[in-house]
Amino acid sequence: MMNRKLLLAFVGIVFFFYSCKTRDKADELNYMQNAEQIATAAAVSSQLKTIQKGDQLVIFVTAKNMEVVKPFNQEYYSSQNSISTTPSSTNATEKTYLVNSDGNIDFPILGTIHTTDKTLEAVKEELTQRITAYVKNPTVTVRLANFKVTVLGEVKAPGQYTLSDINPTLLSAIGLAGDLTIYGKREDVLVVRNVNGQPTKERLNLLDANFANSPFFYLKQGDVIYVSSNETKAKIARQDPNTSIYIAVAGTIIGLAGIFITIFKK
Repeated sequence: MMNRKLLLAFVGIVFFFYSCKTRDKADELNYMQNAEQIATAAAVSSQLKTIQKGDQLVIFVTAKNMEVVKPFNQEYYSSQNSISTTPSSTNATEKTYLVNSDGNIDFPILGTIHTTDKTLEAVKEELTQRITAYVKNPTVTVRLANFKVTVLGEVKAPGQYTLSDINPTLLSAIGLAGDLTIYGKREDVLVVRNVNGQPTKERLNLLDANFANSPFFYLKQGDVIYVSSNETKAKIARQDPNTSIYIAVAGTIIGLAGIFITIFKK
């Protein structure tokens, strides 16, 4: 009777150790299930990012009388040196302000403006306030030409990427991240976007060509892309890669236990 209890104790210890490993895997699956919350949080925090050296800013000043704000726009000075004075309607010729190594931009009329570690909204407010000394009720638009997006989940190189395309798309961001892994769920790609402080999201099916008609196909500043895992990855996550080792160890322990029991009987 005592020998049987000893054997059962050995077996119990082995299964307890294995169950702990299984629980760890279950915790990993729970993390995967929180992907949407993680992507949403990343999209919200991206709106708090500040301007850094090397960023390219697009700044445009408008007012009721556009003639008086022309000197505050780069297009005005470009047209003075151009044979044609017809304004371009394409984004391809959009002029940008490069944030230099000192963290400044050189702005028409106002001169040097320090932008590093300031949000786009803060720069907009500063420019509006200073231009008001020259123009009544100006409207200032500030945005990043080389904006950043975050790609997470089942891609080969998840991380934050800077996009310099005029109209960057979901596919261009995924391409920068090295494309989807074999475990990526192509019919379930989550895009989270911060709109006026509120996270909005949409799941896109890359296997359906209609996803190109989605408003989330063309990316915006701070977008977060999350590629979900397919069922194959979920099954692998539930399995412990050391299962065969545990079984071998268990067999060895049970065998040793049997030997000890046989010796004690003698």
